[in-house]
Amino acid sequence: MQEPSKEKKIIVDEDWKSQVESERQAAAQAAQSGEEQDQGGGEEAPGPMPPPCFETLVSTLATEAMVSMGQLPHPATGRAAVNLDQARYFVDTLAVIEQKTRGNLTPQEAQGLESVLHQLRMLFVSVTNAAAQPQQADADESGAP
Repeated sequence: MQEPSKEKKIIVDEDWKSQVESERQAAAQAAQSGEEQDQGGGEEAPGPMPPPCFETLVSTLATEAMVSMGQLPHPATGRAAVNLDQARYFVDTLAVIEQKTRGNLTPQEAQGLESVLHQLRMLFVSVTNAAAQPQQADADESGAP
């Protein structure tokens, strides 16, 4: 009886090279189609959008007002910046909605809108006063009346 060879045999599978190459090509095509999709119309939503409702509308406009008053960072820049004209626009838009929907809202919707408007108006006054204080300090230092 002969003893099996203790020598290990190396089997070279040339097919792996073609498999790797096909995977590279598939990845490149996927990346290219992803770039085309980004250029074409933006990103898809991560899931289905919730149904539109009054509370979402009010919340969206209130959030925009808070971003404009520097209370939340801007989603694009990540920095908080004050734009009082834009903030006034969003608060005034909510006031128009309150006026035009008067008598057509549920008590909860009316109370929520009234509460949001009151809070935003108080915040607007506070931010406006804070923005005016440095200007007043500069005027006092320069000796202007």
